[in-house]
Amino acid sequence: MKNYLHENPELSSKEFETRKFLINECKKLGLEVEEVENSTGFVAILDTKRNGKNLGIRTDIDALPIIENENNLKTKKEVVSKNIGVMHACGHDFHMALALTSAKILSQIKNTLNGKIYFIFEEGEETGAGIHSMVKHLKNIKFDAIYGNHIDTEIPTGKFAISKGKVYAGCAGVDFDVIGKGGHGSRPDLLISPINALVAIINNLNQTWASGLDPNEIVTLGIGSINAGFASNVIPDKANLKATLRFFEDEVGEKALEKLKNLAEKTANIYDCKVKFNDYTRVVAYPVINDEKLSDFARFSLEEIFPNARVDEEISFGSESFYGYGKIAPSVFVKIGVKNEEKGCGAGAHTEKFDVDNDGLYYGLACALNFLINFDRKERDND
Repeated sequence: MKNYLHENPELSSKEFETRKFLINECKKLGLEVEEVENSTGFVAILDTKRNGKNLGIRTDIDALPIIENENNLKTKKEVVSKNIGVMHACGHDFHMALALTSAKILSQIKNTLNGKIYFIFEEGEETGAGIHSMVKHLKNIKFDAIYGNHIDTEIPTGKFAISKGKVYAGCAGVDFDVIGKGGHGSRPDLLISPINALVAIINNLNQTWASGLDPNEIVTLGIGSINAGFASNVIPDKANLKATLRFFEDEVGEKALEKLKNLAEKTANIYDCKVKFNDYTRVVAYPVINDEKLSDFARFSLEEIFPNARVDEEISFGSESFYGYGKIAPSVFVKIGVKNEEKGCGAGAHTEKFDVDNDGLYYGLACALNFLINFDRKERDND
């Protein structure tokens, strides 16, 4: 199943064949399938018809615009994408296979379970396109827990990371134009250079991020693109900057973005320029924060089946749309090790040589199942 999905990747919000395959597999298991409005994502429900907990397990379903290399870090890959230019380079094929296999096993033991289990298939995780419609669809359900997982190529196969608290950073996009008055480069005195204004903005941003922010609040600024002009003797009308902010507290990120916008506008005004903020200038993802109680339970559940399998890992400055589920329910996010140097598995996500150790599926599946199966029993034992 995982290999089939790997061979047939689809880009964010275009996961039409992936969706058909997944829904067909869910219906074979007798799961109730719910459409999600304006989304290729959907929800499949295992209803035991007995009172109990409402649990969710989420998987992402999209791939990336990458041409896959047929080799990993050491040898030829078991399978590669048949859709040239599109690749499951972030493990979403692994995640889908794990969710579907979980659904199959849980369906087989349905008579021993209580409550409902919601299998959440989220579109467009890579672009953030699907999280809002999915959360809107689920927000009126009183979830007791939502479980998520992700492969990690820095953690060896058979090991896991389950953080208490911060897991992934939030992200704010920055995209703005500095607008001046362009013309012939021989008479800059008659013009208003947006380049000079943008240089000043960048210098002020660097100074602010070096010494003007609360040192107790983590906010990073990464400027990824500067674009202005096309010829040496022409001063352009505008200059563009693109960047991202990363943060671990909602208010800190929102405050930092407003600070950046105010600084850009005030600096541009000094140079008689204007700033136009484009649509991307907004918070695009909030931090993923594990519920402390669920983290403890997930750790305990893991130790039951794989003693000493948990490793400590630094918080990630990457971002994940799983944050949305934490806004509507207690949630926990587990990282599954898939690194195996002997097999050549260990290239970073979003790279052409990315490859996962499929043995990690066994461990990831066992961890997820033990969490879901035992949650209701453990909760009742604790009451």
